[in-house]
Amino acid sequence: MRIFLIIAFLTLLTSTDIIAQRLPVQLTGVVMSADSIQPVFYATVRVPGTNRGTISDLNGFFSFVVAAGDEVVFSAVGYQEERLTIPNGFKHDSYSVIQMMERDTVLLDIATVYPWPTPEEFKEAFLTIEVPDDDYQRAKRNLARETLAEIGEVMAMDGGENYNYRARTYSQNLYTAGQMQRQRIFEPLAWVEFIKALKRGDFKKKD
Repeated sequence: MRIFLIIAFLTLLTSTDIIAQRLPVQLTGVVMSADSIQPVFYATVRVPGTNRGTISDLNGFFSFVVAAGDEVVFSAVGYQEERLTIPNGFKHDSYSVIQMMERDTVLLDIATVYPWPTPEEFKEAFLTIEVPDDDYQRAKRNLARETLAEIGEVMAMDGGENYNYRARTYSQNLYTAGQMQRQRIFEPLAWVEFIKALKRGDFKKKD
């Protein structure tokens, strides 16, 4: 009976020590880059083999609950993985840390991307390609007489032309103020313009 009590007492004592060693701890800290002292945001902070973990915010800050004796793994893209172990038998309910992370350089194999799957298709596409006009050819096409004539037919008067037309009309009205307006039927130049318009067919009915 005594032996049974002694074994039960030792078992209870051992269990109490284990529970004391595995008390929950609020782990709080900041993840920073070792070379620039800048915060490492969206770094993963986790306890392997469990569903406990978190990620750092934009300032590198994180906080979550661990247990004494847990190993905490810090990982982030472009940085080497770091590990932190919470001391066994930790008596406090919080643990603060500034975790520095070393940059990790990843070298990838050279990959050459071709728009054509086979050399034969590349040769065919190269021989049938249409080379676009250069600046000289485009300027020559835009300054052709036919192009300028088409643009001139639909282009409205600018500010200077509008001002000149308005000034001439105002001057003509002042010249004939108080008398009958001048009739262009008696002007030789008007008749010349009329004959030219007839030859051009300006008065023909257009479909």
